[in-house]
Amino acid sequence: MSSSHANHPPPLLSFARVTSFLTCILVALASGTNYVFSAYGPQLGERLKLTHTQINIVGLSGNIGVYGTAPIWGGIVDRKGPRLMMVMAFFSLLIGYLGIRQFFINGLPDDDSSIGLFSLCALVFCGFLTGIGGNGGLVGSMNSTAKSFPDKTRATANGIVISGFGLSAFLFSTIAHTFFPGNTSSFLLVLAIGTALPMILGFLFVRPIPPPHIDSTRRLEDGTPVSPADYGVGEGLGTGSPTTYSVENTSHTHLLARDEDEEDEDARVPAIELEEEEPLVSSTHAQATSDYVVPGQVDSVALSPTHAGLTRHRSHSSRSISRRSIQTHLDKTADGQPNIHGKRLFKTLDFWLLFTICSLLSGTGLMYINNVGAISQALFANKNPDYDEIKAAQWQATQVSTVSVMNCLGRILIGVIADFTKVKLRLPRSACIVLVALMFVVSQLMCFSIDRIGDLWKASALLGVAYGGLFGLFPTLVIEWFGLPHFSENWGFVSLSPMLGGNIFSIAFGRNVDAHDPDASPSNSDTSTLSSTAAAALSTLASSLLPSPPSTSTPAALPTSTPTLSSTLTDAVRARAGVPSSHHCIMGRECYVDSIKMTIGACCVALALGVYAAWRDLRKHRARRTPAVVVWEDDE
Repeated sequence: MSSSHANHPPPLLSFARVTSFLTCILVALASGTNYVFSAYGPQLGERLKLTHTQINIVGLSGNIGVYGTAPIWGGIVDRKGPRLMMVMAFFSLLIGYLGIRQFFINGLPDDDSSIGLFSLCALVFCGFLTGIGGNGGLVGSMNSTAKSFPDKTRATANGIVISGFGLSAFLFSTIAHTFFPGNTSSFLLVLAIGTALPMILGFLFVRPIPPPHIDSTRRLEDGTPVSPADYGVGEGLGTGSPTTYSVENTSHTHLLARDEDEEDEDARVPAIELEEEEPLVSSTHAQATSDYVVPGQVDSVALSPTHAGLTRHRSHSSRSISRRSIQTHLDKTADGQPNIHGKRLFKTLDFWLLFTICSLLSGTGLMYINNVGAISQALFANKNPDYDEIKAAQWQATQVSTVSVMNCLGRILIGVIADFTKVKLRLPRSACIVLVALMFVVSQLMCFSIDRIGDLWKASALLGVAYGGLFGLFPTLVIEWFGLPHFSENWGFVSLSPMLGGNIFSIAFGRNVDAHDPDASPSNSDTSTLSSTAAAALSTLASSLLPSPPSTSTPAALPTSTPTLSSTLTDAVRARAGVPSSHHCIMGRECYVDSIKMTIGACCVALALGVYAAWRDLRKHRARRTPAVVVWEDDE
């Protein structure tokens, strides 16, 4: 941020602000390619003979990179700005996707039937690099956008930028399938170059520009707040002090009530004793710097909360600072906005509510997004005598594109709805959590009931809107509940939740599909649920296609290499029969329906928690708007 912008912020629609905002959208478009994994994941798995569980581990490595590094990148961008993030994102995305592409080109050696442990770890690391690179670009863009727009439009601006993150999968999937249809290697090359180059523009143009109506001198270029002395604490109390006011006080002036949670929190804070050898400010100095000074010990103000029925006495002596004043200074900025971070963040119930809700909902979304390709192939292959790999890939790309477009739309819509809810309806933005959670529940119920590939787009569209709404809303709630000074760091800690939920749900999905795949791994052969009719049909077709053995004697025992031969013959039979290779489940919704039952339950729990969070936040807002009973007492 230049010094001229810090001292004299440009207008809201200035060239510098618009340029930075548009570049943020472009960087976000290049940052969300982890959502496109389903467009090449099945092909990568077939090329390297990966099981569905292994495919999910590779996909999750990117998600772990995105969400696992969020607190680290958030803390760095809060202090150092977005440029360092752009440099890191450039190299991580380029190396990560080029590495995955090289694995795809090389494939497996002819004498290997499965990928080795070292190669699998290297592939997972490449996926992890794509995740940390994408998150670096997104964190830099979101931080700059949040600090460049006023509160009344912040949710909309953030929603537009984050919508680029959701649209990324559609953009790159469309480019690849338009210009390189069926060529996965070229698709991965487009991902490598197309995600790295926008980071160069981000390095040049993305920067936070303070809104015109905010005193930008309260924050330095690196994002750290000015020292408390500049607020009038410790060196003399000026007009910014919490105990002096520059407005005239009358009998009609209301003192806002404190909410119940703040009362409880106040009771838990240990008393802090200060030395009182020197007065903080003399009465002469206070009168010179303010039009009104809170009365001293003689004319004290007492607040009498109605719920307790007791009179609460507080003196504002010039020789002491109350315990509550110190806590307010720690958790508030100079303009009274929240500033909660570090250890205090983990001691708030609000953080754990956001973390739990986000974990359940984002875990559901990541499971679906990472596996929608497998879901579409399972539905397309089920009882389909005309199975074709090209058509299956088209259905697969259609679902990825649908999720991506609706993800983008959901992030934009939730920003507008959240701002409308707060500004027009005068309700807290947290009320929108209920709407988002409800959409997740409906999307999973719809996915549970669909058994035709032609209807899957309905579940994909609704899931995309819900997932986009989740990540369009929660960053704004983090700002609203915990403050802007440490926004990226706080959001990074909340962003650890998808890593937890995504790991659990996606791994469960992979194991569920593998359990229904007779040839995914030898350990699953006994638990396979392939119907006896299908098995008999495959056996009959194999005997008709293969030559009969010589009838010299009773058939001898097959050699030890029979399992490998059997697997090869099964693949050949399945290919001639018009069904996918042995690494695809062909039983339709039965392949994954148990996983959908799990996510339905998780989303219902998240909905209940969302209702509680919205009710709790609404209670706080009403408490702040309710005037307290003011009792003036004179010492006789």
